[in-house]
Amino acid sequence: MRHLALLTILILTACAPAQTLTAPPALATDSPAPAAPTATVSPTDTATPPATATPTRDFPNPDAYEWKVVASGFSRPVDIQNAGDGSGRLFIVEQAGVIRILQTDALIETPFLDIRERVDDGRNEQGLLGLAFHPNYESNGFFYVNYTEEGGDTVIARFHASGNIADPNSEARLLGVAQPFPNHNGGALAFGPDGFLYIGLGDGGAGGDPLGHGQNVNSLLGKILRIDVNSGEPYAIPSDNPFGNEVFHYGLRNPWRISFDSATGDLWIGDVGQGQYEEIDFLHADATGGVNFGWNRYEGFHDYASGTNLNNHTPPMFEYSHNEGCSVTGGYVYRGAMPEWQGVYFFADYCSGRLWGALHYQSAAEESFVSTLLYQTGVQILTFGVDEAGELYFGGENDGTIQRLVRK
Repeated sequence: MRHLALLTILILTACAPAQTLTAPPALATDSPAPAAPTATVSPTDTATPPATATPTRDFPNPDAYEWKVVASGFSRPVDIQNAGDGSGRLFIVEQAGVIRILQTDALIETPFLDIRERVDDGRNEQGLLGLAFHPNYESNGFFYVNYTEEGGDTVIARFHASGNIADPNSEARLLGVAQPFPNHNGGALAFGPDGFLYIGLGDGGAGGDPLGHGQNVNSLLGKILRIDVNSGEPYAIPSDNPFGNEVFHYGLRNPWRISFDSATGDLWIGDVGQGQYEEIDFLHADATGGVNFGWNRYEGFHDYASGTNLNNHTPPMFEYSHNEGCSVTGGYVYRGAMPEWQGVYFFADYCSGRLWGALHYQSAAEESFVSTLLYQTGVQILTFGVDEAGELYFGGENDGTIQRLVRK
């Protein structure tokens, strides 16, 4: 491992050579970045790194664990969710517009939802991209999806389900967002500890954010949005959203997958990079809105676009270069039954099949993050997911499998 100290961050990344695989269907980095100079930031934008908190534990030996195939035959499984209703079911989202159910590792033949006729998946980064179940799903039957409709614009919609079947005619469209290009659609949905729905949207596409969406807080693109689905019609904007609109955080390129730590409420974001760097962003549970993650002024820690340095932007927790992959897939903090993995955040690179673990340490005045390469999976990992017990899964595109982390 190598160590990189920037700002208040300690980063360890693996240095093995990357495998050569095709660009991901939902996560592609589509055009080369300008030559990245050595990072230069102004005194108002950074500070000399303080001493970091001393790690207090090691990662488990990954050789004592394996990824067990629990189901196969899926086509582009881009999201894995549980309903939190005590049923033990896993819901697998296929990019073409179908949601399928795994019950006790067995596939239920009839789809939970099939909206292929209204989903545009004609380009690699379009389709049915995200799923979130209402915190009170057991009683109200509501769930939410993020998809691109015919023509390529983003739709955030609510559906209703009973049992193992959702009613495709129950669709209530909450939010529509025009997409100027067919890539960088984002796709993530997640309910936060505050009960609000968080939505990850990319910068609108092409390459390099040519329309300047990332730093424009009046645009919904390149953002994490936050809405109240329990108030208003069709939703309400929370009173503490920082800009008076749906925007909660900004300066993101393509936040393909986000998750909240179920134990701490911390937010983890996997933001797909441009041509040279991939990043994982992190926010404490008590972070207020209005955080600027820096795109397109910065790609990872590095200068990307010329211009004025950003005051008080929040750099990533981790970055890795395209020597090690090409497209980050954000994951989850493990909170299952294996105590040795408790608190480890898992994430992967789609192109290389590398899968890392990360740990966050904090003392009264110091903070650090460490990561290590755990597995060379050989799988194009599109997404991670957790079941109701907190056990961890990933979905692979090249083999169409759903795999769970288990002891050997």
